[in-house]
This record gives sequence, structure tokens and C-alpha cells, in this order.
Amino acid sequence: MKGPTLTEARDPALVVDPDIAGWLLRTESEAEPTTVAEVRERSRRNNALALSEMGAALLPASETDQQIDGPGGPLSIRVLRPVSTPEHAGVRPTVVYFHGGGWVIGDIDTHLGHARRICAQVDAVVVSVGYRLAPENPFPAAFDDAVAATEWAAAHQGELGGEGAPLIVAGDSAGGQLAASVAIARRDAGQRLDAQLLLYPVTDAAGRYGDAAINQQYMSRRTVRSGSGLTLQGMANFATHYVDAASAADWRVSPIRCADLSGVAPAVIHTATLDVLRTEGNFYADALRRDGVEVISREFPTLNHSYFGLGGVSAVANSAAAQAAEDLNSVLHVSV
Repeated sequence: MKGPTLTEARDPALVVDPDIAGWLLRTESEAEPTTVAEVRERSRRNNALALSEMGAALLPASETDQQIDGPGGPLSIRVLRPVSTPEHAGVRPTVVYFHGGGWVIGDIDTHLGHARRICAQVDAVVVSVGYRLAPENPFPAAFDDAVAATEWAAAHQGELGGEGAPLIVAGDSAGGQLAASVAIARRDAGQRLDAQLLLYPVTDAAGRYGDAAINQQYMSRRTVRSGSGLTLQGMANFATHYVDAASAADWRVSPIRCADLSGVAPAVIHTATLDVLRTEGNFYADALRRDGVEVISREFPTLNHSYFGLGGVSAVANSAAAQAAEDLNSVLHVSV
């Protein structure tokens, strides 16, 4: 693993955006769910509420569900196509999107708002992937599905964004980990990938968030407390469901553990100060830069984990989420 840099030299002020604070009071005041089924149900409910508050301007022209061949059987995807305008016609990027949820919760419905935002603001065709979830399907099921979906999108670009247009992987949280690991896999296979968008990603699951020595290396695991949404114990629960101890340091789960990151696709990495995953996301940006990869990274000081889906709740979250499209176009060297 690459070591720390000055990006995490001191503890930031942990002051949450007031609208996010109100959201957390609305959605997390009830008893903490104790089963996977209960956690999944809360995720569906909260994401549906967030989607209902999202602006109509982010609606795509179409959303089509289909199934493709996956390594474990039929793999569900949703293809979102942006509205055509005279200024934006012809070929568009294809973005393969992997939802968050600790590899255990979430699906293409819970993260529909995330996919819609990318579709509209990047002006891209988005392939949102319903990969297999743990504990029913532990590692490497999600990674294998992510690789397969990206290969499918690459093979079908002519009917998606268009031949020769950029191919991008993107994801939030555990989905960000999948995107990062797919980028490494495509580098290793000599396959084209033009960019990766990683939103508050998991990058180091070694120790499965329960190893004190590893946790000590990441400031946000020590300083971000309950009351900001995702907790360290929550990450430990997710990781334990997904991957065994022996495999947790594999780069297919922990991309920061990859010995050489040179030659992977340019990256946009956004993190939030009030997120237990902040430090590992920041360190991954540092590791990529040290290996010569072009990176745009930002940390949003008053936001928490999962802010990307809360644009209808918080103006600060909305602005931060919109920044992702601008930064992605920058690494693609696209004028907007």
C-alpha cells in the first residue's frame, strides 16, 4: 500500500452541512436495522425519498432495462440515454456505473438518481449495472459482474454512446471500488478505458475495517463518528459479508494494494470530509499520481458519505455532485 501524504496531515473541522444534518435526522432517527433485509429496505426507502426530491432537469430521454450474459447467469442493466439538443448531438461517452451499498445493499433502482445525474450532466449514455450482492454472492461475484458488464459495454459502444467515443467506469462507495478495480483489470488486459469516476470510494478493505493497525493508518476511520451516516462498524459489517479475511487485500477488493497503478485510466476522485472512507479515497488519488496517472481529486468539507444522491436535499451536495461532470470532462479534455 502507498503511504500517506500531506493531504491528511491534520484533522479537519467536522461540521456538516445543515441540510444534510436535517436529512440524517429525518432518515436515521429510527432504530438501527439489524438484518441484511432490514438494511436493504431502509436503503430502498431513503433512496426513493432522495429521488423524489431530485430536479426534473436531470431526467434522461429514455431508460431501458435489459439483461445481458453474466458470469453467474443473466445480469441486469439499465441503459439511460440523454436528451438530444442541437449543441449535443452525435456520439457521446458511455459510462458503466456501479452502485454503492457495501456490496450488500443497493441496486439499479436505489441509485437511479446517481445514474440520471451522470447521464444528464456528462451528456453520456449510462449503463447502470445490477451486479450480484453479498452475502448470497460473496467476492469475487460483484467484481466478475463489473468486468463482464464493462466488456459488454465496450463491445456494444456502437449502439450505446457510439464507436470511438470515450468509455468510462464510475461508481460510488463500494461501486467506486468496483470501478477502480475494473480500471486495473482493463489495464492488465490491454483493453481501452478512457477515464474512471470514483465517488467516495472504498480503496482498502484489507482487515475488513476491523484491524486496529490498518484502521490507525486512516485518519477518517478514527475521527468520523456516528451521526454522519456511514460508520466504521457499518463498513466492517459490509466487508465481512462480502469478502473473507484472506482475500480482503486482493486488488480486486482493495485497489490501493495493487503494486503498480501506472497506465490505468485517468481518474476523478471525490471524497467527503464527514465520511469514514475519506482518507482511503484521498490516499488512492495520491497513489495514482505517484504512479503517473492523471488525477483530479476534491474533498468537500461539509458533506458526508452518499452526498452524491442528495442533490435535491442540499444545495451544497447538489453543487458538489455537479462538479463531477465538469471534472470528468476535464480529464477527457472535453470543452463544455
